[in-house]
Amino acid sequence: MNFTEITSHLSSRGYTFEIVESNVLMPYIILPKEQLTAVCETLFSDPRFYFDYLSCITALDLGVEAAKFEIAYNLYSIIHHQSLCVKVVLDRPTDERLPCIDTISHIWKSALWHEREAYDMYGIVFTHHPDLRRILNPADWVGHPLRKDYVANVEYHGVRVPY
Repeated sequence: MNFTEITSHLSSRGYTFEIVESNVLMPYIILPKEQLTAVCETLFSDPRFYFDYLSCITALDLGVEAAKFEIAYNLYSIIHHQSLCVKVVLDRPTDERLPCIDTISHIWKSALWHEREAYDMYGIVFTHHPDLRRILNPADWVGHPLRKDYVANVEYHGVRVPY
């Protein structure tokens, strides 16, 4: 199944999304966050697709002015030799809360690690994740280093942090 056939089938099942095909290396779809779990379950379990490999979850801070985060899920079907990128755009909360989205770790176990990295570096909370904690920074680190509004810590436990 090619990209057009995949998106046509998802549309016929009632999912709504934006298709981006021009001026990109890999065409992708942008889903509302409420549909992410259902679409991922379909892409994994339907034998026409069988996207059995979640190769990466990448987060991106689009900036304070845009007030958005983007999460890209790179999927691959080993049997069908097909790649697909699914993106979700999250609003940046205006207060101290962190952006939230449901975990997909019950579908692909590799998401356990990728979601922890996105949480650690961007502060994106994956609800229902069984072990959401920092993976790269110390547990008591303040802030999320890849956010565009991140202010680097001057010291950590009395030791100057070089910049």
